[in-house]
Amino acid sequence: MSRTGAATASEGGLANTGYLAIDSFTLVQQAAPRTPASWPHQVGVLPSRALSFQHRAEVDQLRTAVDNGGTAVLTQVLTGTGGVGKTQLAADYARTAWDSGEVDVLVWINASSRSAITAGYAQAGVEVLAADPGDPEQAARAFLAWLEPKTGQKPCRWLVVLDDLADPAEMRGWWPPTSRHGRALVTTRRREAALTGAGRRLVTVGLFTPQEAAAYFTAVLAAHDRHEPTDQINGLAADLGYLPLALAQAAAYIIDADLACASYRELLAGRIRKLADLLPESGALPDDQSATVAATWSLSIERANQIRPSGLARPMLQLAAFLGPNGIPATVFTSQPALAHITERRTPSSTGGTPHEPTPVSAEDAVLALRALHRLSLIDHTPDTPHQAVRVHQLIQRATRDTLSSRQRDRVARTAADALVFAWPETEREADLAQIFRSNAAALTAYAEDALHRPDCHRLYQRVGESLGDSGHVRAAVRHFQQLADTSTHHLGPDHPDTVAIRAHLADWQGKAGDAAGAAAGLERLVDTLAQMFGIDHPGVFATRHNYAHWLGEAGDVAGAATAMEQLLRDEIRVLGPDHPGVLATRESIATWQGKLGDAVGAKAAYEQLLQDQLRVLGPDHRRVLITRGNLAYWRVKAGDAAGAATAFAELLDDCMRMLGPDHPDTLTARNNLALSRGEAGDAAGAATAFAELLADRERLLGPDHPDTLVTRNNLALSRGEAGDAAGAATAFAELLDDYIRVLGPDHPDTLTARHNLAWWRSEAGDGVVD
Repeated sequence: MSRTGAATASEGGLANTGYLAIDSFTLVQQAAPRTPASWPHQVGVLPSRALSFQHRAEVDQLRTAVDNGGTAVLTQVLTGTGGVGKTQLAADYARTAWDSGEVDVLVWINASSRSAITAGYAQAGVEVLAADPGDPEQAARAFLAWLEPKTGQKPCRWLVVLDDLADPAEMRGWWPPTSRHGRALVTTRRREAALTGAGRRLVTVGLFTPQEAAAYFTAVLAAHDRHEPTDQINGLAADLGYLPLALAQAAAYIIDADLACASYRELLAGRIRKLADLLPESGALPDDQSATVAATWSLSIERANQIRPSGLARPMLQLAAFLGPNGIPATVFTSQPALAHITERRTPSSTGGTPHEPTPVSAEDAVLALRALHRLSLIDHTPDTPHQAVRVHQLIQRATRDTLSSRQRDRVARTAADALVFAWPETEREADLAQIFRSNAAALTAYAEDALHRPDCHRLYQRVGESLGDSGHVRAAVRHFQQLADTSTHHLGPDHPDTVAIRAHLADWQGKAGDAAGAAAGLERLVDTLAQMFGIDHPGVFATRHNYAHWLGEAGDVAGAATAMEQLLRDEIRVLGPDHPGVLATRESIATWQGKLGDAVGAKAAYEQLLQDQLRVLGPDHRRVLITRGNLAYWRVKAGDAAGAATAFAELLDDCMRMLGPDHPDTLTARNNLALSRGEAGDAAGAATAFAELLADRERLLGPDHPDTLVTRNNLALSRGEAGDAAGAATAFAELLDDYIRVLGPDHPDTLTARHNLAWWRSEAGDGVVD
């Protein structure tokens, strides 16, 4: 709304007159002046300057663009999400131009609707041109035409500010014209292509920087004789995501409630209160603000939800509200669980199906819903970076979650977990992508731990642990499953099947972290627990017995492991039959332990027979068949057939490349084994070259600290030593030992092996032994 009524001014003040625009009709005051105002003249009222206003880089961008543009027309559009301070920046820009005498006519227009835009231009026409107030449309058109430069007309330096443009379509026909003397500024949450064009430039307004946020908050508190520790101010600024409006309202709440920053942060971090409960009431908002942070985005969400395909933006934002604010993979939003959620929660009136059978939402529709949210600056959607395609401000997320009932929150949270698991790559080939998925899972579990344990422990927790371990963070995987076991025990009880399964995963990763004996002991206890729960012939009991035997052998009791596997095989064949995948897996383990007991020839023969059965049952392209071919080639080496093994490894690598691709972990393992076979055949230099190439790929795909990367460094150092470079091998092992201690700890078997190798090659190089 514009200010209304006939106005008077004294002592040199500027008087504003006009009429009130209310959506589709206009009440016209009859007291409008009929004499054109003299210059300089201001139409409309600039918002008051915010307390402790911060100068920001965006203002410099605006002024630089004008200065560089010379006398050419320049319309700049300030865009950004609600609460970033677009209006304050525009008002500062306009006030500076006015106070410095840069403009003759300044017009401030509320652009929240087409009728408001018309009203603002009409008011300018009445005041500046003495246009007839009885015909606001004609008055508005007259003023817009007057802005056009005309030969012989006295030049007028004008600035038109259109604040809070709700819809670019409402500016059709109302854009200020090209003029050598004029400039225009528009603020909006929208960012469609229609906002740019001839003579128009988009300027994105972001959040405060951490320094700006801290300076602002400190200044506001100081103005009220309040002082807080710097670390608490910095922490609160981060908690609020550096959003200017949130910082202003949080400061007002802290001052009014006489709270310390630390106390406010505790309330903010809690799950009990809604965001709206931690901000001032509407009558106590600072700086003449009209809406709380919690309400700022509601209109934007409603508008986004009306953009075609209508009814999808709101449920899409609800899903995004439970995930990480700093980047969500695009595939999460086009996953089957996400599409089902959006279909179910779509606004009923916007679906083309019947009320009982809504039209299924497609992946293309889901992307369009993301674009609608992006257009209203509710999210940042960047399809060119698919791993982090969607970013959402954390307070928009919280405000969105606050609109849901307890039951709705639980349902959306579990749907978000389903979507993450569905989109999570089964084989992680990119360390960065795996970390992004884990970050999103961490955000979700922080929001909704209870929901993800009702009625059971969601599969997402297990996937996070697997990802940690598979990414090489084995000690982190142990910590994850230990914490998860405690949490599951709390929520579900110690004997719940999910709790028992988590304990099994914990034991497995304990073994992989170097504690094979602890893993075997834990699994032995679980075998008894599972047998009591499900009976001795349950598949879960068989799987746990298998893992127990494996870690028993890794702990040094190879004979005991072989015996346990033989007993397990008899029971599995009796219950499951000879061709069951579990039976074939147990036969594979028995062959391995046979070789480790010293019978390489017997292991080779066992793997040959196993391969024939797997080919018959699983087919030649099954992954387990490829693994068995690799193990068979390995035992050929140990049995003395290095040449035959090298040929087998080369053929296996070709098949892995064809079926899995060059970056699949199994393909990289095949390359590792082929290089080993070259070394066994006497080509140490060729093996070193192959390991160096493999190391570069593993570092690229897995990162420098992944166990497979460290193993490759170990093999490369060995090959260099065997090729005659003992000093280089010693240097490489010294560096490797430091990294093993850092990543796996000083007592891990791989760390101890590296220490032994370092001592050996230092001795070979004549440099003593390691301490």
